[in-house]
Amino acid sequence: MLTGGGGAAGPPPPRLPTPGAPRKALREATMPRSRARATTALAVLLLATTACTAVERESTPVPHTTALPPVTRHAEQLTLPLDAYALTVDETHVLEDAQDILMRGCMNAMGMEWKPLPHVDAQDIEPPNLRRYGAGEAEALRYGYHRPPDPPSVVRRNHAWDEREALPAEVQRAAYGPSGKGGCLKTARHQLVGDTAPPDYHAFNQLTGTALETSRRAPEVRAAQRRWHTCMAKAGFNYPEPMTAAVSKRWNTPEPTPAEHATARADAACQRSTKVMTIWAAAETRIQRRMIQQNTDRLHKAKARKDRWLAAARRVLNREGG
Repeated sequence: MLTGGGGAAGPPPPRLPTPGAPRKALREATMPRSRARATTALAVLLLATTACTAVERESTPVPHTTALPPVTRHAEQLTLPLDAYALTVDETHVLEDAQDILMRGCMNAMGMEWKPLPHVDAQDIEPPNLRRYGAGEAEALRYGYHRPPDPPSVVRRNHAWDEREALPAEVQRAAYGPSGKGGCLKTARHQLVGDTAPPDYHAFNQLTGTALETSRRAPEVRAAQRRWHTCMAKAGFNYPEPMTAAVSKRWNTPEPTPAEHATARADAACQRSTKVMTIWAAAETRIQRRMIQQNTDRLHKAKARKDRWLAAARRVLNREGG
């Protein structure tokens, strides 16, 4: 599992629209967990990287001719204890689609059209922790430390969001009001959950970010990182820990370079042999469980609010046969 960083690893934060624009207005209450988590994880990784005292040095890599073993599916199956308290990307789409249905009725009543967002295919929705600790081995072989392109159905939904941001001013005012939180959006949310506050992301984001950084400093994780460093040195690369390789400014290029591919391949092989990702996940699991015990009331309230929004959204979709 490759540690993400720089301009290449982990899902990038959503492109922020101007205040009051539809994407910000509708997603304020339904920000995808994966995007929120990615932003937190990337910030932690970058912060940790700047704290490293070692200077990045790289020697000429030795020829890499040995094929990697079959790609592990551990990252695709990884679940962490705090996952239960935040929305998945699929659940986020459920909320967005239900609000869309209610907004369409409101907009139609004013004589305006409202096109629903296109669905994202199930196979195009990434597992929630796929890039928790960085890009996967398969991606390293093809993309180095660069993020793979979005699948077609994800591109279509993002394009639909872009089209909404370009709607005529009159339509945007009707949909979102002058503040971006009114209009048919406010009506739809009230129809959906009444006065229930939006899902609470602050509790989750705060705890998951702390857990990630705390686990990175765990003794067993540090020991695995030292073994990784030794493995990389034997391959001709000199980086103090995985994240310093991944966040190198050398990879801020339009496409992966041969040097990036060589580094990423060695990184993938060393991370597999030293079991960094497995050890890190076990450490973070332990830390998250302790955090849940320490924040039971806060997390229980956050989950109850999330569950109420989801139940209401699914009732709307069921009525529409969606």
